[in-house]
Amino acid sequence: MYFRYASVCTQSVMEYKLSFLLMVIARFMIAFCELISIQFLFSGFTQIKGYTYGDVLLCFSVVQMSFTFAELFGNGFKTFSGMVRSGAFDRMMLRPCSLILQIMGTNFAVGRIGPLLTAFVTLALGIRHSQIAWNIMTVWTMAAMITGGMLLFMGLFMLEASFCFFSIQDTSLINVLTYGARSHGKYPIDIYGKGILRFCTYVIPYTLIQYYPLQFLLGKTRDWHLAFYPLGIIVFLLICYFVWRFGVKHYKSCVS
Repeated sequence: MYFRYASVCTQSVMEYKLSFLLMVIARFMIAFCELISIQFLFSGFTQIKGYTYGDVLLCFSVVQMSFTFAELFGNGFKTFSGMVRSGAFDRMMLRPCSLILQIMGTNFAVGRIGPLLTAFVTLALGIRHSQIAWNIMTVWTMAAMITGGMLLFMGLFMLEASFCFFSIQDTSLINVLTYGARSHGKYPIDIYGKGILRFCTYVIPYTLIQYYPLQFLLGKTRDWHLAFYPLGIIVFLLICYFVWRFGVKHYKSCVS
């Protein structure tokens, strides 16, 4: 069912090939400009709090790739308020299919290919400039960070959609957490201070997919347990799912 929805969405977008191409190029350039900003910063510094240019590129690529994959597959949650207002969600509830899969497939964000390309380019540059000793554990750590990051952002998108059951007009609070994490994630979290580090550990577990496994990946610690910290995102995703289920259970149609 999900792939059927995604296929229909992709076909509708591809009907306007020039518009699709321009959208991909525009999103690629936006993400590329962020990469240039990192390059510009390190033109005047060799390190930022012990992190080199290659370290920051790796950090940025992980967050960029995680967020883009989350948008690619979970963009329907970001447009969920429109589904509630239009009555589309009411129709979804009548179908004998998973609500989550229907929502995820409704607005398949194929246009996110642009930022995804930038993320791959940045990852390649980060690997080239880093001093990482690549082995099974470091490859696992990188893959776990990207996958865990995708699940983290999808959980935040789901939380944003859950708020729409109670206030369909404004979900700015969750947007601050989602886009704020993406914007600040280009640098390791600890450069922002201990307060932000604690918040991103105990409130929104962002450090589980960025700061802690990054320390092991970069060889700043030999504690291999940090490589498995991204698995903790599963707990966060379950919490987001239970909040979503609570919202669905108490949902009342706003369509007259």
